[in-house]
Amino acid sequence: MSDTGKKISLPIVGAEQSVESTGKSRAEGGDVMSEISGEVTAHGVVLYMKGTPEAPMCGFSHRAVAILTSYGVPLYSVNILEDQEKRQAIKEFSSWPTIPQIYVGGEFLGGSDILTQMHQTGQLEDVLKGALGVS
Repeated sequence: MSDTGKKISLPIVGAEQSVESTGKSRAEGGDVMSEISGEVTAHGVVLYMKGTPEAPMCGFSHRAVAILTSYGVPLYSVNILEDQEKRQAIKEFSSWPTIPQIYVGGEFLGGSDILTQMHQTGQLEDVLKGALGVS
């Protein structure tokens, strides 16, 4: 069967491997970099963290979750402690050496320190409004 049309897929809320046509997950035959690309484009706010939002495994991840959830926006999180390949790849993908890493509207914002600064100055609210239409 030939594929002549453009594929369109919608993210499934809460699905760990949900990606857009821009990036295949490893389960779909893609590589880890295309999986990451799919995650950051398929979701408005993505947090690569140690642990989960319900059980962060480091203070920086805990701070990032607290800040992001204070805005009431949907948060897609990836526990890099469960996937060593992705843990290394996300650092290469962003050229940022530490975790957590935050993406909004497909764009890399930075880590916990930058997120904290943006939150304190009001910049984060502006970025969320611009990327997600949050009021």
